[in-house]
Amino acid sequence: MWSWVGHRITGVGIFFFLLVHVLDTSLVRVSPEAYNAVIGAYKHPIMIFGEIGLVGAIVFHAFNGLRIILVDFWKQGTRYHKHMLYAVLILWFVTMAAFSARHLMIFFGGE
Repeated sequence: MWSWVGHRITGVGIFFFLLVHVLDTSLVRVSPEAYNAVIGAYKHPIMIFGEIGLVGAIVFHAFNGLRIILVDFWKQGTRYHKHMLYAVLILWFVTMAAFSARHLMIFFGGE
């Protein structure tokens, strides 16, 4: 059940991010100054954690979506759905650890 909840929450979160992204990108045609102000706000240090959260949501949603496809279309999918969930969580953790470390190094100038 929790994978279902997580999948829905990350899907809604990604949807709202895309909505905001389209709106803030469209500002460039309305007012380049407003667009620059919004982009400047995205460079705030707190946004690094927002970016990590966004990538975490996308990665979980993608891996869990593949698991759902396997459960739906593979004969043995329902039998191994818990094992696949554990695999999703492990893959998510490894991916996020690597991404977060690299992203924080770039942000703090370590490149």
